[in-house]
Amino acid sequence: MQKRGVSSLSKVVLVIDDEPEIRDIIHIFLKNDGIHVLEAEHGIRGLEMLQKEHVDLVILDVMMPDLDGIQTCRKIRESLDIPIIMLSAKSEDMDKILGLTTGADDYLSKPFNPLELVARVKSQFRRSKMTAISDKEKEIVIEDLVIHISRHQVTHCGKEISLTPIEFGILELLATYRGQVFSVEKIYESIWKDPIMQSDNTVMVHVRNLREKLKDNPREPKYIKTVWGVGYKIE
Repeated sequence: MQKRGVSSLSKVVLVIDDEPEIRDIIHIFLKNDGIHVLEAEHGIRGLEMLQKEHVDLVILDVMMPDLDGIQTCRKIRESLDIPIIMLSAKSEDMDKILGLTTGADDYLSKPFNPLELVARVKSQFRRSKMTAISDKEKEIVIEDLVIHISRHQVTHCGKEISLTPIEFGILELLATYRGQVFSVEKIYESIWKDPIMQSDNTVMVHVRNLREKLKDNPREPKYIKTVWGVGYKIE
């Protein structure tokens, strides 16, 4: 059943932010691009809406009372693998790393350009669409690591490993083209389906998270190897 007159073809974005002005700006710009927007004024309300509404992507503020963005992101990741873009007035690398480590797919610092946010939202939608189109009934086996492409599932030593969509995309890319070195820029363009917008450590953080989950020691990597000054590869 359709809710609130939303077209079955419309993408739905949930904006969770305690600042009404920020929600209004995001709502206007996304609506102008044909995207349906839901709003929640705090993390608890956002989680309630996710249980009742179909949502394709979440835009999540970090600094909120009661249940902050980091805690909310962790709660979302317990049951959903939809893309999450985090917003924060903080611009320090450690804050960005914490957001991405929690399970966010992208991060934007306030104040932000609304057009850049729209571009990042559309990039996440393109990545999700391309992933769905390219899924095949196949699996990639690398010693005791098995990547089930169609199910978006990874097992290590027979135990399932929980990966975010971005982490899975990076692992699948490197595993599919074993032996080929991918630069940070190439990985970003392949996974986000957009040219890299700025020189940052987004890819590096996701690779680090991936290694931790695979118990892949970066000093003596078994799977993802760093080619210094060039990029990453799986041999």
